[in-house]
Amino acid sequence: MYTLRALGDARVLALVEAAGAGDWPALKAALPLVELGRDHQVLLELAQVDGVQNWIGQAIEDEGADRASALLIAGARYVAWGWEARTADVAANVTPEQWRTFFRRLRIAEEYLLEAVELRPDWVTPWGRLLALGRGMSLGAEVNGARLADALHRDPLDLETHLEWLSHLQPRWGGAPGQALAFARDALARAPRGHRLGCVIAMAHIHDWIEADDGECLETPEIQAELRRAVDHSILHPAYAFRPGWQYDFNLFAMALALADERHTIRRVFRTLDGAYTVRPWLHLAEVEKEFTRHHRRA
Repeated sequence: MYTLRALGDARVLALVEAAGAGDWPALKAALPLVELGRDHQVLLELAQVDGVQNWIGQAIEDEGADRASALLIAGARYVAWGWEARTADVAANVTPEQWRTFFRRLRIAEEYLLEAVELRPDWVTPWGRLLALGRGMSLGAEVNGARLADALHRDPLDLETHLEWLSHLQPRWGGAPGQALAFARDALARAPRGHRLGCVIAMAHIHDWIEADDGECLETPEIQAELRRAVDHSILHPAYAFRPGWQYDFNLFAMALALADERHTIRRVFRTLDGAYTVRPWLHLAEVEKEFTRHHRRA
């Protein structure tokens, strides 16, 4: 196995390396090679680069055509930086100081992202980050619902928007049991064959497994069959487009199929991956790399 870096794409790697070096001119020069306003995965790669928050403010002062990109990168980084302060621990274990830092960073992120939206109303990626911080800041159903509508207006089939909303619908964030899976099934019904939106089914079942007390809750013939149908409809369909970062889509289904103890379709998924591991969604397991390797070898 190997951990996928920079979506396995040289263009994204150039962006990530420039961001890590604090080299805004080099990053700007590489931006035309990607679609930062439409590709959430590229934006999330930049958001995870530690230290971006230390120099991005200067880039925002640029009043040229790249100001919107600087604002978008800054907003995405501050969302990720905020969650780093909060940690993935349960709310009861987060200290008051962690909460203050979390909210302070998310408020800054919101300002950056809303300004980016004003400059580039056609972009969908700012809305994904606004949905993420809206959940963290508990902005409520009216605000978050409006942001979902804004995102879907720009791209009704955008996978990352749907995945963010799946998180909103989880019981731990105030949703009702079964609500997320119903949303995922509706999304799949709207997805053309070969479209990556089918991944919402995999993520919905992974969320159900996270919420459940029973680690074998997905091991039913009905869930196995639903995952097989979703895989065949999306990532294993001949019309599926292998874009930079496609390995994440396959890892989503690989984890869901593994948790469901599905023994047949999972082989085709792992065979295509050929050892390519992405941290998401496996981070929900205790020993993520060992679990990936174990399931890969078994398949």
